[in-house]
Amino acid sequence: MKNKTSSCAEKYADAPVNHQLVYLFWQLAPAFTRWAESHMNEKDLTPQRVRLMLPLKANGAMAMSELRDELGVSATNITALVDALEKDKMVKRRPHKTDRRSTMIELTAKAEERLEQNCSQFTSQVAEIFSDFSKTDQKHLKELLEQMRSALVKEDILKD
Repeated sequence: MKNKTSSCAEKYADAPVNHQLVYLFWQLAPAFTRWAESHMNEKDLTPQRVRLMLPLKANGAMAMSELRDELGVSATNITALVDALEKDKMVKRRPHKTDRRSTMIELTAKAEERLEQNCSQFTSQVAEIFSDFSKTDQKHLKELLEQMRSALVKEDILKD
């Protein structure tokens, strides 16, 4: 039996490389989220909340379904995040102008201000995880992750 402290790559060294990549992503995704959460200075600005608010900041009001597609999560997850943000007066719901079935979500002035004050600093702190990578390696990783994102868009898992 392998040592519990061995890396994912070591545990699955005999697996095909594409399987090793799957195992690494399964290990890294929650770990990266924990890393990001450890750098949150504001209790009500979790990485998940910031991730939902940034498209609203960039695009203005969006339908709940657009947010769901943008983030690649379930409708249940979007509803729970919006409910919590609305409770904290960070977003507000309003009816769609032409589609009675759709609800639009928009940032409040409070959320805009909080993002302005905290987002850049938070992103810089989280980005420290890449400080041991050369600039060339950072660019290469970015290109590879963009290829992965494109594959997920092609599979209709993410929206472009």
